[in-house]
Amino acid sequence: MNTDEFDHKEEFRDRIGSVTEKGARNWIYALKPHGKYYNYRTILVVFYLLLFFGLPFIKVNGMPFVMLNVLDGKFILFSKIFWPQDFHIFAIAMIAFIIFIALFTVIYGRLFCGWVCPQTVFMEFVFRPIEWLIEGNPASQKLLNNGPWSGSKIFKKSLKHFIYLLISFIVANTFLAYIIGMDSLVKIIKEPLSAHLSLFLGLIFFTLTFYGVFAYIREIVCTTICPYGRLQGVMYDKDTMLVAYDYVRGEQRGKFKKNEQRTLGDCIDCHQCVHVCPTGIDIRNGTQLDCVGCTACIDACDFMMEKVGLPKGLIRYASENGIAEGKKMTFTPRIKAYTAVLVGLLVILAVLIATRKEIDTQIARTGGQLYQELPNDRMSNLYNAKIINKTNQEIPVELKVENLKADIQLVGKPTILLPKEKVLTETFFIILHKNDVKSRTTKLKIGVYRNGEKIQTINTNFLGPFM
Repeated sequence: MNTDEFDHKEEFRDRIGSVTEKGARNWIYALKPHGKYYNYRTILVVFYLLLFFGLPFIKVNGMPFVMLNVLDGKFILFSKIFWPQDFHIFAIAMIAFIIFIALFTVIYGRLFCGWVCPQTVFMEFVFRPIEWLIEGNPASQKLLNNGPWSGSKIFKKSLKHFIYLLISFIVANTFLAYIIGMDSLVKIIKEPLSAHLSLFLGLIFFTLTFYGVFAYIREIVCTTICPYGRLQGVMYDKDTMLVAYDYVRGEQRGKFKKNEQRTLGDCIDCHQCVHVCPTGIDIRNGTQLDCVGCTACIDACDFMMEKVGLPKGLIRYASENGIAEGKKMTFTPRIKAYTAVLVGLLVILAVLIATRKEIDTQIARTGGQLYQELPNDRMSNLYNAKIINKTNQEIPVELKVENLKADIQLVGKPTILLPKEKVLTETFFIILHKNDVKSRTTKLKIGVYRNGEKIQTINTNFLGPFM
């Protein structure tokens, strides 16, 4: 950046926009944005909220579509149950997720924060619009907050915070539905409060937490608390796509005067980009940690440029190299390669989830046991089987030796019936004819069948006499 062309003070880097020079809270009164990007975000948010509040009600084959029961270690994704035994999938998913975050941030900056982060979605499209509706525009809000307590002020403040608490309570219940399931939540609601007092107290705690975040903490979550937001600053490079101010075109700034031949830069110094910013920054100061990439400043600037007859795009999605070289944002080979890796990671996760076994069987010889000789030239080995049923249905299972003629004799029962969502341990004998035991160790392939359909093949050994 040429400092002769773009000379600005750097004090803004010494503090965040929500804190004054004396360290006091600088309350952000953000103006409601209007424009193309805000309309796109609104459509996305409607879909987002419908999905968030609707998913707990969706069932497939009697199972929730999504449930994250961290208390019991039971997770349901796409109506498939995952237990602690599926930890390898979660480990791979976590590694892929970390790589995804790193690559996504390097390419697209804080696109996630501005478009789909729950903090941004609920703050800017649920709670702040309620504030605009009840207390008015930012000037009216500031006047109300600084004015004396009156009947009108008490009514507006009480109404706003009551609605905030109500929405927070609904959100807390929705999160609870994701943990224990909608059926369990409805059952708990119908039962006496005394039967679930601890759960109710937890619900109140999370309600007050959500309320406190959106009523008071607000943008500080994004600028100070969120670890992802703090991490992103070290991941950017000069090709990262950001919401950026074109300082080459915009400087030197100056007020717009009608019918005047403009010799200054295109920035008319209207400060509309600052007024709509939910974190209170001036995007014209350059890339800042506080910017969440919400595009409100793009819409505000485009509106003003259109009003004064100047080209739009003074603030836009661009990289530092793109602005310095005067190029439009393009998908470079590097961005395409990173995007391909991101898509590949998502495909891998989808395959892992889709191919995960609903019934998982482990079979091993019983330790410390030798072979047993039986009448009619036969011999047997004792085995233990651990069978995990990850579905919500009882399932009959049959075991068959695939590669040799053999009998399987269960201990204490005629058949195996897997209880739903349980781990079943079975003990059984495998009986072979002596003619089939031609070495100390004989390889066996055991097929696991569900309603006549083979679902798994287990390899194990049959221990015979020394030859």
